[in-house]
Amino acid sequence: MMNILLITLDQFRADCLGCAGHPIVQTPNLDRLAADGLRLARHYSQCAPCSPGRASLYTGLYQSNHRVVGNGTPLDARFDNIAKAGRRAGYVPTLFGYTDQSIDPRQADGPDDPRLEDYEQVLPGFDVGYRLGPARPDDWVQWLKAKGYTLPTDAMAAIATEADRHEDLSLSAFLTNKFVDWLGVQDRPWFAHLSQFRPHEPFAAAGRFGTLYDPDDMADPIIPAAERHPLHDGLMRHPLLKAPSDPNEMRRLRAQYLGMVSEADHQLGRVWDALEALGQWDNTLIIVTSDHGEQFGDHGLMQKLGYFEGSFHILGLVRDPRAGKARGGVVDRFTENIDWFPTLCEAMNIPVPTQCDGFPLTPFLEGRTPDQWRDAAHWEFDWRSSYIAQGPHDWPWDRRLERMNLAVRRSEKAAYVHFGDCSNIAFDLAADPSWRTQLTDPRDILREAQAMLTWRAQHTDRTMTGMLVENGGIGRWPPMPKDWGNQ
Repeated sequence: MMNILLITLDQFRADCLGCAGHPIVQTPNLDRLAADGLRLARHYSQCAPCSPGRASLYTGLYQSNHRVVGNGTPLDARFDNIAKAGRRAGYVPTLFGYTDQSIDPRQADGPDDPRLEDYEQVLPGFDVGYRLGPARPDDWVQWLKAKGYTLPTDAMAAIATEADRHEDLSLSAFLTNKFVDWLGVQDRPWFAHLSQFRPHEPFAAAGRFGTLYDPDDMADPIIPAAERHPLHDGLMRHPLLKAPSDPNEMRRLRAQYLGMVSEADHQLGRVWDALEALGQWDNTLIIVTSDHGEQFGDHGLMQKLGYFEGSFHILGLVRDPRAGKARGGVVDRFTENIDWFPTLCEAMNIPVPTQCDGFPLTPFLEGRTPDQWRDAAHWEFDWRSSYIAQGPHDWPWDRRLERMNLAVRRSEKAAYVHFGDCSNIAFDLAADPSWRTQLTDPRDILREAQAMLTWRAQHTDRTMTGMLVENGGIGRWPPMPKDWGNQ
């Protein structure tokens, strides 16, 4: 058995990776992994923000199937996931960081169960090596206080002070310390998930990384198009989501974000060094990805939301240490976060669960192009969580929440966005890759809408649909309990 290391860097845009051609950013350790493995040039998250994006990563399901639609939406306990699969393969999957998955309320011990207080719970199947996240930085804060530092009581405000201290005292450094210490005492093959918060906002890079990039060197963001969907207009009016109107402030934020990218890369270098020192580099499968991207000021927006590419085109790297696997390859086909779960299953020599919407990346790792592969990337965004707290809804007649969603199909030449209220918008990416020019020919728009409908039809839940209850059960069996044969 080889070791398995899944790393997530929260809110990491694909075009902020050095080896992806960024003219400024420094990511030598991610570049090294890409040179010794496989870089997914067109890799996409399936939804945003954090909880929905991670639900797709962990379950291999599109949002339309797992139905985690917001931070705090429960993850249905019936779903399989990467940690449960790791256990079936003989590992003890261990978490360092956070998974942002809410408990299924049907498994709670009543309304007073503390696990119902926030959504930063642990994905079922994981042991906890060290739990640390944006809502729970307490151990890091106490560590700094013991060193004589004074921090704000608010978690995000505390994280925003990272620029005031050396990078060895950052939240990422603290969690990396815990992971490296754990590595040093492992005496059997292991499966770990290292979930780092950075380069997520607040925009304050730690230590020397806060001054690594000059704001004057930052490229300007994509400006909003004159003709916009009402959702785009609404997001641009939100005080937390609209981009700064001051160009100097926007450049400062961009420089800080790139600083956080480089600091996250620096901490990964420490992990690579530890693996090499322990003689485990050549026996560890490493995946590095993100849960979603960052608007970065593009289209007048910040954070992760809506339908534009910046929020969903993300980092995707994998290095398989076994002989004959890809070294320095680049995949230009559309890949998605739902592909990691089936890829890990094949790497661990266990069956790919029937629930998975994604495909194994195994052929690409072997230097082959699969005979069948998707011709577009797909993602979804649901904003009903902004309205749930406004009061009770007259179910089943009040269906407003079910209209607050969208789905995107992004192909080589076009991007089609369909909204839950039946409106749509389509972009001509062949003419303008900035997502500012709309398709105008009704035939082109119809073609994209039909492709979206076909995608939906081919990815409805299939757990039981491939089996017939005849002659003892024929067809595709659903997952069975381990002790089924003894009952």
